[in-house]
Amino acid sequence: MKIVCIFVLTVCLHYLSFSSAQDCPSTADLLNSLRSVERMLALHETSYQQSLRTLRKKITALHNSTMAIYKAGASCPKPDPPSHGRRLGRVFTVGHEVHFLCKPNYELIGPRTRVCLHSLRWSGQTPLCRALNSSGNSLASFSRAAPSSSLPGSAALMTSPLTSSVTSSSPASSSTSLTSSPPARSAPTSPSVRPSHCTHFLGSTRCTCDVGFTISGRDNNICTDIDECELFPLSQPGRLCVHQCVNTAGSFHCFCPDGYTLARDARSCTDIDECESRKHNCSSEQVCVNTYGAFQCVTVACPRVRNATYIKTSPMRCERNPCMFGDRPCSQAPSSISFHHLSVVSNMTAPRVLFRVSAARVLGDTLRFGLAGGRGRGHFSVQRSGRQTGTLLLVTPVQGPATLEAEVEMSELERNSLLGRYLTKVTLFVSPYLF
Repeated sequence: MKIVCIFVLTVCLHYLSFSSAQDCPSTADLLNSLRSVERMLALHETSYQQSLRTLRKKITALHNSTMAIYKAGASCPKPDPPSHGRRLGRVFTVGHEVHFLCKPNYELIGPRTRVCLHSLRWSGQTPLCRALNSSGNSLASFSRAAPSSSLPGSAALMTSPLTSSVTSSSPASSSTSLTSSPPARSAPTSPSVRPSHCTHFLGSTRCTCDVGFTISGRDNNICTDIDECELFPLSQPGRLCVHQCVNTAGSFHCFCPDGYTLARDARSCTDIDECESRKHNCSSEQVCVNTYGAFQCVTVACPRVRNATYIKTSPMRCERNPCMFGDRPCSQAPSSISFHHLSVVSNMTAPRVLFRVSAARVLGDTLRFGLAGGRGRGHFSVQRSGRQTGTLLLVTPVQGPATLEAEVEMSELERNSLLGRYLTKVTLFVSPYLF
């Protein structure tokens, strides 16, 4: 604004020097004109600043909306695995990677890893798996990283638990071209041994192995299989499989025990519900109870109690018939007996709530809960959890396979006189597995 004012003042002085004294404006008129110009420039500056702030707000809003789209889960289309190969990775959102592997006796042509770009397209070209020829040779792989030099007779260098590469240089080499050399020896016959892929560039040699293999051999021309099951045993954290791991050439495979099926992650085990799928052999009088890894055929029968008789009112409940007047042993027998069956895994953490017993209505003034009997009473406890509710707790872990029983008794009293007893028999089937 100062430059504009100086320019206006210069124009006015030039006008004074070339105009007659009669037409020259007065000093007051000139100052008024300068003030008007200054106010006009101030308004223009204010308008410019306001326009700039508005533009910044629009740019910020556009950026936020764009980021919101990506944060909302924008993803690339699901890439198909190559024929005779497989794809690793199930997340296809922006920034995530997927990896590609080939079956034994096949080599990968194209990128091993593709990234979902912000344009919602995958980086690189679609890879494919090509069968190796009879000699077992394959195309040499070229690393984009600059080859590092080392002393003659280089040693193997592990780059990851699943891949391996080694780089060496010869003392005298004037070649500047990229050449690939096939294995010097005959192709190994064992599926756990493969030839390495070596590349010569600027006097150095870089040898790599397929995924799941590592460099070995005196000349770095042999790749041996990595035993992933041995690297990540079941007894340590980060294990590969929940139950059993079997090493394969370049990979591994997880197996589940009978009664389970391999989950979608190819590592966990999912229980098979034999009762729902009708794969059990229980009779029509029995009740099929699904357990972890198996099933149980349970026969529910009303007990025989002295001076009391019971009738089965449902598949899991028995009711006592009315007692004769004055028959005290009959009136002290449980008014009803319910049967419940629970399935848990081995070594489940404790204490843990297993079951709750509630009274639909209370006729007396007192309601009591307790353990009446059963096998494995040392593993159970009963506590009051509400005015009309008692809770059965597992207080110690149980190593499976095992079958435990607990009898939860609910007594209703009126002025310390027994009005009725209600018995709940809980059977606990403990799996031999932790899953």
